Amino acid sequence: MAGTTIGRLSLWRNVRVQRFVIQAAFAGALAAFGYYLIDQARDLELGFDFLEGRAGFDISHQFGTSYNRNDSRLDLYIAGIVNTIRLAGVGIVLATLLGLAAGVARLSGNWLVSRVATVYVETVRNTPLLVQILFWYIAVFLQLPRISESINFPPDRISFLPFFDVPFISFDLAFLSVRGLALPWATTNDGFSLWLIFLAVAAAASIAVRFWRGRRQERTGQPSYPNWWLLGTFAAIALVGFAIAGGPLDPERPVVGERSYDGGIRLTAEFTALLVALVTYTGAFIAEIVRGSLQAVPKGQTEASAALGLSPFQRLGLVILPQALRIMIPPLTSQYLNLTKNSSLAVAIAFPELVGVSRTIINNTGQAIPMFAIVMATYLLMSLAISLVMNTFHWRLTREGG
Repeated sequence: MAGTTIGRLSLWRNVRVQRFVIQAAFAGALAAFGYYLIDQARDLELGFDFLEGRAGFDISHQFGTSYNRNDSRLDLYIAGIVNTIRLAGVGIVLATLLGLAAGVARLSGNWLVSRVATVYVETVRNTPLLVQILFWYIAVFLQLPRISESINFPPDRISFLPFFDVPFISFDLAFLSVRGLALPWATTNDGFSLWLIFLAVAAAASIAVRFWRGRRQERTGQPSYPNWWLLGTFAAIALVGFAIAGGPLDPERPVVGERSYDGGIRLTAEFTALLVALVTYTGAFIAEIVRGSLQAVPKGQTEASAALGLSPFQRLGLVILPQALRIMIPPLTSQYLNLTKNSSLAVAIAFPELVGVSRTIINNTGQAIPMFAIVMATYLLMSLAISLVMNTFHWRLTREGG
């Protein structure tokens, strides 16, 4: 009996047995929870046929879509996805540039520049994003003048002191009012298809030239600047194609109308306020990532590049940043994902992005569970796409010889 008892105790103390029991218990609990959800959902209509129905309403913000109220709810949802992608795409680019500038400024030897960057980062990082969105929308953009009194850029004159009043020749390139921001744009004509062919040829030729110059540099040891050759080849072929195609782009300048802007491209007050808030908020976090990554590069790299006679700008661009970039990519990916998901806060100012149009569809159809499942799947796919691009870039950057 004593031997049997000791054997049982030793069996229970076995690490493999403990792991098996814990995993079996967790799997059983998960299966029971899944059965409960399925049992509760038996009487619910969980199909997606409601997406084929007529939407029945318009949205005020569209880009790259021709949606109208007679289209299906699926077309409405796609328009919301396009608005989200446009917001996230532009926001990622601008937030990266702002964060890079602010991160470098925090390490500047200029006292004023460093302190201004520090105040910006610490203030924005410690303020809720929703509060910043409402501030930019209500306290800034809704307080702008009416469209008939739009602020034009460049201004007709600069006058900020009683004795300083300089007139300018205004080209009316852009306008800003409570109706949003109007910017110059370009429309395509019949020669655009031909120019696209030239752009494809230019891309292929520039990659081939870069590969050739890179191999030549490895073989001879002489610097050949393959990246500059890539850009030069692409620009030369693209410009030749532009001329042959007869100017495939027709520039348009915005014009102030009675109730809206005509021509160009118009960024609504909701979109602009949301973009500014997302860029400034995410840029503050990226600034800290840049600052930490730059400080993580060994100080000897800076001293060695200074000993070679490189200027501070050359040291930063040629020595420090390329090494710090390998450290930046993983946390940068997280910030890009955060910006994409934070765009869902646009529902607070009635911008029709993914969550906004989904809420409207739910109110009209009552299909909350299927709609939320679609929204979650859409955000998951967008996040996986961003992660794939950034992880691929990080792999190419950190591999041997990359």
